Formats: sequence, C-alpha cells, structure tokens
Amino acid sequence: MADAAVNDIVIGPITQADALIVIDPQVDFCPGGRLAVADGDAIMAGIAALAPRFAHVVVTQDWHPAGHSSFASSHAGRRPFDSVAMPYGEQILWPDHCVQGSAGAAFHPDIAAVVDRAELILRKGTNPAVDSYSAFFENDKTTRTGLAGYLRDKGVRRCVFVGLAYDFCVGWSALDARREGFEAVVLKDHSRAIAMPIAGGGTTRDAAEAQFRAAGVRF
Repeated sequence: MADAAVNDIVIGPITQADALIVIDPQVDFCPGGRLAVADGDAIMAGIAALAPRFAHVVVTQDWHPAGHSSFASSHAGRRPFDSVAMPYGEQILWPDHCVQGSAGAAFHPDIAAVVDRAELILRKGTNPAVDSYSAFFENDKTTRTGLAGYLRDKGVRRCVFVGLAYDFCVGWSALDARREGFEAVVLKDHSRAIAMPIAGGGTTRDAAEAQFRAAGVRF
C-alpha cells in the first residue's frame, strides 16, 4: 500500500482539532549535517505535501547556545554518544549541532513552504544547562515550553508528529502529548530514527515503539 494511503488510514479525517507538529526539520539532522540521521532529508518533500491539509501547523527548531551541556565537547574526555549523569537524569552527549544562528540550525530548504505557513515556530534547547528533546517539556520533565497551552487555546485535540528523529525528539514529543491529554499519531514514513543500540538488545527505535504502545500513541 502506498505511503499516502497508509497515512490516510492512520490519520483518518483531518479537522480543525488536528495539528501537524513538524519536529526539528533542520540541516544538521540531515545527511552532511553535524548530527545526521540517515535519510533525514528524504522525508522533507512528503512533509511539505502533507502540511497544507492541516489548519494548524507547528514547527520546532533545536536552538542550542554554543557550549551547551549536552555537547560532548563541553565535557573533558567525553565523546559523542557517551552518557553522563546530569541533575535531571542520564544525558546522551551529542556532537555540537544546531548552534544558534549557524547554518546547521537552519531549516532544510525543502521545508521552506511549511515554515512559511506555520502558526508557531517553537525554539527548544535554549537553556545551556538542560537539553530539550520534547516539544512540550525540557528534559527535566518539569519545565514547560508552553506548547500544550498554545494548542489548547487553538482547540487542538490531536497532534500528528513528523520530523527528526523518530526515536528521540519526535518520540518524546508524542509521549508528552499523551501526558498532556492530547491524542497522538506518529507518521513513520515522515520520520527517520537514529536507532542507537541499547543495553539488553534492540535499539532506541524499538524502545520508543514499546513506549508508544504503552502510552496509546498511534504509529
């Protein structure tokens, strides 16, 4: 079955109560970027084609200050993809990416029309001491971005998630949408995963999908 047909089955009728949440469609997360997700650029045209079907479109943008605490370069002797204990929990260390004002922080050019029609562009990860995967909360799980209140004010009841990366920022956003009382749908063909190996077998993609099932996220 074609991707568009699968999406129509998963999404169903789109109404004024639906919002498309496009997570971090940025140059640094695409091939050639500082934290590239395999085939990350391949989803952009499909997202651009999908967006006009939604009355409400939100785009998030990773927007880190230089020297962010989630960067491996900020921790002596650490390498990208190591983990460290932070006051808010375990933190994966990343290559420097999406630094404010850098070329890598810019939106992918194939998503320009989506950005132009977005009601809200939400920048996250701006606190130098706390990372922020989710569109709803920083990684401390208590500091809100304000997105939930914005969506409620717009009458949104269901969030449809696309973008990068499936098993991190997209996944955390979908889980937090459920936590905030919204219905949540993740479109797999409009997202791509990092799929890091995890202890005990499997990958971060497998772990994310197990959490989706438990939380009632459709994918």
